[in-house]
Amino acid sequence: MPGTRKLPDLVESIYDAGLDPSLWNNVVTGIRDFVGGQACGLFSKDSISKFGVTHYYCGADPHYIQLYSETHSKFDPLTVLPPHGRIVSIPELVNFDEYRRGRFYQEWMQPQGCTDAANVVLDQSNASCPVMMTVLSGRRMVDPAMKHRLSLIVPHASRALLINRAIDSKLTLAAALADVLDNLASGVFLLDACCRVVHANSAGYGLLAADEVVRSVAGRLVTSSNEANQRLREAFATRSEVALLAARAHAIPLLSPHGERYVAHILPLSSVLRNGSERVGDAVGALLLRAVSLRGQSYGELIARTFDLTPAELRVFLSIVEVGGVPETAAALGIAETTAKTHLHRVFAKTGASRQADLVKLAAGFANPLVN
Repeated sequence: MPGTRKLPDLVESIYDAGLDPSLWNNVVTGIRDFVGGQACGLFSKDSISKFGVTHYYCGADPHYIQLYSETHSKFDPLTVLPPHGRIVSIPELVNFDEYRRGRFYQEWMQPQGCTDAANVVLDQSNASCPVMMTVLSGRRMVDPAMKHRLSLIVPHASRALLINRAIDSKLTLAAALADVLDNLASGVFLLDACCRVVHANSAGYGLLAADEVVRSVAGRLVTSSNEANQRLREAFATRSEVALLAARAHAIPLLSPHGERYVAHILPLSSVLRNGSERVGDAVGALLLRAVSLRGQSYGELIARTFDLTPAELRVFLSIVEVGGVPETAAALGIAETTAKTHLHRVFAKTGASRQADLVKLAAGFANPLVN
């Protein structure tokens, strides 16, 4: 009997399918029973090639579903699609007598024991290949009562498909962004207001696993520097885009137990902040962390041109960044410590830096295109 399933329950199941597309097969069964048809399906039909693909169906033999996709979609009466949301039966689309003499009826409809069908466009987001619903009425013709019952379903099914599309679009974008982040050599950590790690890329998880310059303590990101930890807590706790933007201007130098130098940069996540969510699990900013390496000639050339450094001054600059203090630099370059100090003072004067740590921050900014 048509309408045996209560409309509110059916509508609820439709919106469940909007969140979980795997539920559509059960939904089309409910729609068929509510409308009073023999079969029901959701399918896409290319408006130019007339090629059709059935996504979810019930009440039809899989053999005929395959036949429709391979051959008979081009012969069905839906040559010109009806306006979005308008329910039409076959006699409203074509001359019914001619239709009954055609291949679609003779080879596809009649062998299934069907005569007529109610068709409606549910989703026209892709104008060239809209998503439609069809209800095969069996031996009888589609009547006004069937159309009315189907009309009660159509708006909800249309919205559920739009929800499917929106979720799929977000998931596709998220997967693409995650793939981009995973291909970065720098560690990227999305942190909440309590510096808890909401997400990290592959390089970030690698740094956490190494447990040297950063680690996870009860889910919170902790660095090897107490000063850096304090700066991170203060910047992220404000949940303020202005504060995070201000923090972005200052690189955070870090040192591993083995003497390897790292630099961290804070970036705000503006879209999350504008959302106004107060959930503690929401990321409010990102931390970019990478090892300092200025061996590339292009970095040195850029620094030298920017600050008008001589070759000797540049060598000392880069050695201070990579090797360490004046004694280590003098030994590495084979010069006297007094000479190294002289060049270093000139570098300080030209760059405006006052400490060796400032040179590390300065150099890291030139080497990090994600921040500049």
